[in-house]
Amino acid sequence: METQEILQSAAGAVIAWFGEHRRALPWREDPTPYHIWLSEIMLQQTRIEAVIPYYERFLQQLPTVQALAAVEDDKLMKLWEGLGYYSRARNLKKAAVCLTENFGGALPADYAALKKLPGIGPYTAGAIASIAFGLPEAAVDGNVLRILTRLLAWEADITQQKTKEELTALLRAVYPSGKAAADLTQGLMELGQTICLPVGAPKCEACPIGGLCKAYLRQETERYPVRSPKKARRIEARTVFLLRCGDKIALSRRPNTGLLAGMWEFPNTEGHLHAEQAASFLTEQGINIQSLTPCGEAKHIFTHVEWHMTGFFALCEGENENFFWKSKEEIQKTCAIPSAFRYYYRQLFS
Repeated sequence: METQEILQSAAGAVIAWFGEHRRALPWREDPTPYHIWLSEIMLQQTRIEAVIPYYERFLQQLPTVQALAAVEDDKLMKLWEGLGYYSRARNLKKAAVCLTENFGGALPADYAALKKLPGIGPYTAGAIASIAFGLPEAAVDGNVLRILTRLLAWEADITQQKTKEELTALLRAVYPSGKAAADLTQGLMELGQTICLPVGAPKCEACPIGGLCKAYLRQETERYPVRSPKKARRIEARTVFLLRCGDKIALSRRPNTGLLAGMWEFPNTEGHLHAEQAASFLTEQGINIQSLTPCGEAKHIFTHVEWHMTGFFALCEGENENFFWKSKEEIQKTCAIPSAFRYYYRQLFS
């Protein structure tokens, strides 16, 4: 069979399979454009099970694009707290402002217009266009790339943009319209999440396109997708300080650009400091300490860097203007602390 014939047959099989095996997810039960957009952004790099409570809580507080556009940044970050990749939330608000100012608060039913919005790339634009509007636009992410490269025994490196563009164009050429477009996009997502797995052996015997899949028929599923090795993450050592004065805890603000931009954090510095160095550092910050106690080590993995952290708990004689001093209740209600500091957050609040 020719490539397009394989893809055409596979599309029909996936649509039929999805009709029988679709999971009931909140955004599928009420697939308005806003809901589809929000769910797709939240699902980036995040498991469905983790997203659902965030999605439901977010919509309770910000039920419309206009509400999202008007929300205060700290409230937005608090709603997103724990999901990670916080630039997603900042781009959501930027896009909501743009939609409110230029589109009357509605997402446009146009792939090119969607792709111009902050935080919306080709995949998310394709997902919104096909699921929310029934447009014949493909949404190709890692799951779909894995399915397509196995289906076609595609040898090109999926880390290359050219490969993704070629496969997207091939898939778009067989895309249906209307409900079938939505079902194909969601069916491919479902297939990649439950059958054509990224880790471990795929469940080929249960796959609706197994009879078409070149990799399966050749018993070579482990060969695909082809990808160049990832670069090793950069490791950064940091020392974290849990500073307490009376009933107040010290916080800092991250810079407005770069990693965790604009987020609240516990004061920290580069390197692993031993107790004497830590005491000297705090003195240089104008902090008089009554006691200094180690409070453990933690590690957090970002996309391109790992933080290897050690921490100290310090009782302080007075507040210092270099930091923001807040009560535990205020922190819990209004300050979003990145999950990178989850271990140390639990030291204070558990």
